[in-house]
Amino acid sequence: MKYIITESQIDRAVFRYLDNQDFIKFEKDDFIYFVNSENDLYSLIIYYKDNGWCDIKPNLIEEISSFFSLDDFDSKEVIGRWVENTLQMIVTNTTNWLKS
Repeated sequence: MKYIITESQIDRAVFRYLDNQDFIKFEKDDFIYFVNSENDLYSLIIYYKDNGWCDIKPNLIEEISSFFSLDDFDSKEVIGRWVENTLQMIVTNTTNWLKS
């Protein structure tokens, strides 16, 4: 059986999923980092305040893609919209963070 889901419906589902991750946000210089815990060495998302870019760790993109049956591009875009909504700042570009 196939279902047709609107963009706003998938956004709500992914936003709820990401909200439930209880990311810890912290700012340093011109960056905002999203980490799972205070002791994490790497963040899953980095937001660059000076240009609005959002780097997303590939593992998070893959997790969203797999869970919601989205391709990687759509997963990056919905994560970017979640960051915009969470920070109330504009995301101008979403990219894969190259370090794993």
